[in-house]
Amino acid sequence: MLFFIISLAIWRITHLVTKEDGPFNMIYRLRKWAGPGFFGELMDCFYCCSIWIALPFALGTEEGWKNQLIYWLAYSGLACIMEKLTEKREIG
Repeated sequence: MLFFIISLAIWRITHLVTKEDGPFNMIYRLRKWAGPGFFGELMDCFYCCSIWIALPFALGTEEGWKNQLIYWLAYSGLACIMEKLTEKREIG
């Protein structure tokens, strides 16, 4: 159960960073400040960003580097699946 709760939190944080302006446009300003470089591109790609958002969760919840590696990818993977299931599809 904890795995799904953490994955949901990762999805939420990643969605906020990549798709929303945030409260008081804080995320928008941060994205603008990051510019077109590595961090700016990272903030534009849900799938790229979810990998880095998931890393501290995996390091903080799992013991041993093998478990941390597996859970790091699994947390990001489930967040990506949730993003696919919730993204708006264009009809046309």
